[in-house]
Amino acid sequence: MSEKIFVHILDSTLRDGSHALSHQFTAEQVAKVAKGLDEAGVEMIEVSHGDGLGGSTITYGFSKQSELELLRAASSVIKRGKLAVLLLPGIGTKDDLKMAADCGAKVAQIATHVTEADIAEQHIGLAKKMGMEVIGMLMLSHMASPEKIVEQGKIMENAGADVVLVTDSAGALMPHTVRERVAALRAALKIGVGFHGHNNLSLAVANSVAAVKEGACWLDACTCGLGAGAGNTPVEVLVAVLDKMGYETGIDLWKIMDVAEEIVRPIMLKPVRIGKASLTMGYAGVYSSFLLHADKAAEQFGVDARDILVEIGKRKAVGGQEDMIVEVAMALAEKKKQRASA
Repeated sequence: MSEKIFVHILDSTLRDGSHALSHQFTAEQVAKVAKGLDEAGVEMIEVSHGDGLGGSTITYGFSKQSELELLRAASSVIKRGKLAVLLLPGIGTKDDLKMAADCGAKVAQIATHVTEADIAEQHIGLAKKMGMEVIGMLMLSHMASPEKIVEQGKIMENAGADVVLVTDSAGALMPHTVRERVAALRAALKIGVGFHGHNNLSLAVANSVAAVKEGACWLDACTCGLGAGAGNTPVEVLVAVLDKMGYETGIDLWKIMDVAEEIVRPIMLKPVRIGKASLTMGYAGVYSSFLLHADKAAEQFGVDARDILVEIGKRKAVGGQEDMIVEVAMALAEKKKQRASA
């Protein structure tokens, strides 16, 4: 390409990565990671509970420290980039968003299920009123057609969003299905379009590249891929690939490699990998943050996590329906008991 196209990258290690650490980030860890990312040139650094502002509950898992402490820790070290937060209407509130803005957050990702963009209108409006950049996220985008995604994207655009993301929450999309969705949004919207990928089918980088080729200039990724399910698009790999392709990200490749290897990797409880359960999530189209919940229920009831996830996929469960995992596990355990006694 004659002139380099700039691709904006939001690093969600300190938000989506919270899922992989059971939401146990400390303020000290957040400050260390955020400082490294900022010095590497990362434009947007997201800090929240894995399920967004207000997510520290018995349903989603309690955080080790409050979001206020974590946001302040990140804000104190970010000098070049922008502090970002995630909010899911129904979990987080407008007061949570105001708190984040008071802590220095400049970017708000407002996320809804792919067919429920209308519930985000007031939150998008408030974020814009407070001077924040707003990125709308249409989660579980594999569950809707390109036409439905356009309809929902327009709702977010009309509410004031600056960008709309095709969000592959289950890691279930393929390069061609990513292209279809991104191309449809690009043709229909006047604002920016982006992509958020998960690696359950080992396609996060390939899907991100497919999105960029269709004009998506905003990408979510996590250093070391640290995130829900089999993890997210790894920032350091994405930056290397985009650089080889001739795109500009503003991120120093050597520095982001160092952050991945020397700062993020040491705090990971276990390697982010495509295991049998996370692979099943991509195959069955299940919300990636359900992984730890499914593993816990499988152990508690003596059943296979894969069977839980396949059934959850058949039921088309969405974020917020974590209680269904226990219900399914109990039913599978009862069937197993009945077969054993037959």
